[in-house]
Amino acid sequence: MSDDIPNTTDPDVKTEGDVLGARADDGSDTSASKDPSDWVTGDEPMTGPQRSYLDTLAREAGETLPADLTKAQASEHIDRLQSSTGRGDGSN
Repeated sequence: MSDDIPNTTDPDVKTEGDVLGARADDGSDTSASKDPSDWVTGDEPMTGPQRSYLDTLAREAGETLPADLTKAQASEHIDRLQSSTGRGDGSN
């Protein structure tokens, strides 16, 4: 593959030299998640997939959640409910 692949999704994002799925030169994992409170779009309404997954997790956990959560709040509830329902991957 070439490093000259154009970014057709967002003209403001500079990707020259960037790769996805690689490890840092020192072998460390570069996929660390950002804290949801630091997300630029964290205050936006949760996405459709977040809403659907939260509905499933909340039902399994026997909980109810407000339907007007932000993306960041939804992510935090997903992490918590994954742990309590055993659906999480255990890496959080």
